[in-house]
Amino acid sequence: SSYPSLPPLAPPSPSPHRRRSRDGALFPSSPRHWSQPIHLPVCLICSRVPLQAPKKDKAPPPSSKPAKSGGGKQKKKKWSKGKQKEKVNNSVLFDQATYDKLLTEAPKYKQITPSVLSERLRINGSLARRAIKDLMARGLIRMVAQHSSQQIYTRATNT
Repeated sequence: SSYPSLPPLAPPSPSPHRRRSRDGALFPSSPRHWSQPIHLPVCLICSRVPLQAPKKDKAPPPSSKPAKSGGGKQKKKKWSKGKQKEKVNNSVLFDQATYDKLLTEAPKYKQITPSVLSERLRINGSLARRAIKDLMARGLIRMVAQHSSQQIYTRATNT
């Protein structure tokens, strides 16, 4: 066991920048630590710093201010449901007033579709399609265009 021998410790220097503690360890040379020695408990057998449980601080006295919620625990933003269209209550059968209005006003419309009749007469779509068939049979309106999902009609003219 031929370990190199360490040089003996130098005597304490008179310089205030390199002070030593009682056991000979140097203090940090930074000026902010000149007045405060480092106190670490050291095990005399193994020369290690023992692990210690963190110190618990005393709870602050209760104040009259209301307690704030934590920084991360805030209410989540609610998604808005947007503008919702009101549910229309269209009739499913003709009453006498609506049927008379269909026979007098509808043949005068420039554009006649099931959606136009449904909106103006407040009837549902299937009843509007049947009304258009009835007006076609009477010869009050004529077809302009037909698609699988939309039929367009206009008023019958003498031309």
